[in-house]
Amino acid sequence: MKRFAYAIFCTAALIWQSAALYAQSLESVLSPEKRKLFEYDLQRNEYESDKLSKSWISPIMLRYDRSYTTQFPGKTVRTDNFSVTIDQPIFRSGGIYNAVKYASQTRLANRAGIVLQKRLMIADAVRILFELRKNKLQQERLKYQIKNDEIDIRQKRDRYEAGVLDSSFLDQAILAKSRDETALLELRFARTELLQRFRLLSDKDPESFTLPRLTLVSKKTYTSHNLELQRQRYVERQKRYYSRMTLAKYLPSVSLNGRYSDGDLNPLWASAPIKERYYIYGIGVSMPLDINSYDDVQSARIEMLKAQTETIEKRKAVDEEYDWIVNALAILDKKIALAKKDVALYRNLYKVTANLAKAGEKTPLDAEVMRNTLHMRRLDKAIYEIDKQIKLLYLYVRTEHAI
Repeated sequence: MKRFAYAIFCTAALIWQSAALYAQSLESVLSPEKRKLFEYDLQRNEYESDKLSKSWISPIMLRYDRSYTTQFPGKTVRTDNFSVTIDQPIFRSGGIYNAVKYASQTRLANRAGIVLQKRLMIADAVRILFELRKNKLQQERLKYQIKNDEIDIRQKRDRYEAGVLDSSFLDQAILAKSRDETALLELRFARTELLQRFRLLSDKDPESFTLPRLTLVSKKTYTSHNLELQRQRYVERQKRYYSRMTLAKYLPSVSLNGRYSDGDLNPLWASAPIKERYYIYGIGVSMPLDINSYDDVQSARIEMLKAQTETIEKRKAVDEEYDWIVNALAILDKKIALAKKDVALYRNLYKVTANLAKAGEKTPLDAEVMRNTLHMRRLDKAIYEIDKQIKLLYLYVRTEHAI
């Protein structure tokens, strides 16, 4: 039993490690400039958060003054003065503690937002790669369809010329071929648009990048490691600490203050027992009486309640997202199963038709139609598989450590 548990643990560790390595490989799809911009954002967030966490510490004020006076007859007196002043709060009715915690949650919320933006950009680039692959398969499928259209036109033209078919059937066949050729041109144009979008995100060759093979993560994993939900939880805590900070702002606070001064004495006081260098220090208690304090506190409280409600809504949305993807995957699985069934069916029909064509009971064109349709259904199956990967990508990009 212990060996079995150890094996499970090692397997999970390897999967987790491979996921982290795979995430690094997917990062390479972005251009160096895009990756550098996100790195700058992360670095700036660290510095801004550090600054915010220490914002409760008051600055030490250094001051140097030089003044001249003509107060004394017949001469101009110069005096120099240097001072160091400190006015540091040491107690703010919990405001200092909440300010530090607020800065911490702000750091985490901003970092989660930056990481999510980066992952969304990576997913956008990977999605384009999937779309390019899908576009290529769709073009191949349309080429087989156009071949069948040409055969259909040829067969109906022969029957029309023989007087056994109305012209409207021939017209419909010609129009069908025209529609498919137009659709092929639109796919080619769409491919150029996809390539242009990809070049805005990456400097890699789309054909050289290996597409990932994604599998469905569990609902528990998706909900517990969802980046959007994590960020919203950080925002909720951030608002809670900010509400407490706002309340503490209007409660009593205690400060230590001190001043060191070194300056020239005024000549009028030259004979007085006064030092040029001296200290002033003490302690102060203050509490503002602000007419807007109630409104300010209530506004911050409402922001906190709003963030809590948004967290509940986001949790529901995450559950619904997962269920929606699972339902979409179930439909795609049915399409894949149907396409697989059709592939087997058309494979047999092609063999039968080819044998009948050799025997003279069917034309080679009939066999070619079956063969083209067989290829089309195979391509349909491959297209549905790519659609599944695109759906799974939606989950993976929002799941921490998934890619």
